[in-house]
Amino acid sequence: MTESNLKFAFVGCGRIVKRHAELLGNKLIQGAMLSAVCDIDQQKASAIGEKYSVPHFTDMHQMMEKIKPDAVSVLTESGNHARHVIELARYGAHVIVEKPMALTLDDADAMIRACDAAGVKLFVVKQNRFNVPVIKLREALESGRFGKLVLGTVRVRWCREQAYYDQDKWRGTWALDGGVLANQASHHIDLLEWMMGEVRSVYAMAATSLVRIEAEDTAVVSLRFRNGALGIIEATTAARPKDLEGSISILGEKGAVEIGGFAVNQMKTWNFTDPKPDDMEVMSKFSVNPPDVYGFGHKSYYQHVVECIRDNKRQLVDGLEGRKSLELISAIYESIESKREVPLRFTANKCRLGVA
Repeated sequence: MTESNLKFAFVGCGRIVKRHAELLGNKLIQGAMLSAVCDIDQQKASAIGEKYSVPHFTDMHQMMEKIKPDAVSVLTESGNHARHVIELARYGAHVIVEKPMALTLDDADAMIRACDAAGVKLFVVKQNRFNVPVIKLREALESGRFGKLVLGTVRVRWCREQAYYDQDKWRGTWALDGGVLANQASHHIDLLEWMMGEVRSVYAMAATSLVRIEAEDTAVVSLRFRNGALGIIEATTAARPKDLEGSISILGEKGAVEIGGFAVNQMKTWNFTDPKPDDMEVMSKFSVNPPDVYGFGHKSYYQHVVECIRDNKRQLVDGLEGRKSLELISAIYESIESKREVPLRFTANKCRLGVA
């Protein structure tokens, strides 16, 4: 790698760091390099630092002052994202934050303000938007092939047993994590809203069925979109004994598309009333298996980040865009607690997400 490469640093070396480190640490992102990692747990920080031969720290401020990275990825607990992003922005490095960007809308707004004030870009990780079949679906929507949208559905049927939640005390808590909706299904909720448009209202139910956590492991949500279409979110980490699927289906008056697999990665259905010459190739050319549960798009996502920083390219998911799915998730939790339909323009009253 040359000195012209952007220097990236990581704050947080938990479970999610593996995919980020594999890409940047192994020099798989053109124009980028891993320069340092940090975690308050010395053992976690040293394990990643030594594996990729980069300095490791237990104090993120010390790391930022010494390394002076061009960009920093915040990979800490969801409930700590806001504090870390706000503190890091003042160092002048662009900030990448894992999903969800925060657990409250006030925190999300504070993050956006802090990055704007510091003159740095804020990127929210939504790597599934870069999955090959998802890109093809988005192209069909933008070209009007569906006509009037009728129904959008996402299904997250994954397996997370008690051992997963017992790895860290913050998992499944309201203050730092939330349940399946805020954590595992947040990417799918983002995709549904990105495809179907703004949501008018939601009605949701949830249960904690098979594990001992504060938040939910299973939920169902009905949505009404502003364009008149309806939607369904089905999300659970109570699938046993293994993951079943992570999928999205879009139905319109002129066509239907379903993307399945366990990470929205396999084109299952591609049917339109007005066929095009390349439709016959879609099933084979636009279905790509991701290397792990986090999805196919992390590599494309980081390449996008580099291009946005270097060329001042428009971000696909900046802070304002990332805030949209958080607002929807907050409304869903409000509906669960209040047991009523909740409009998207609301003030949180009963939503427990992000509250200690």
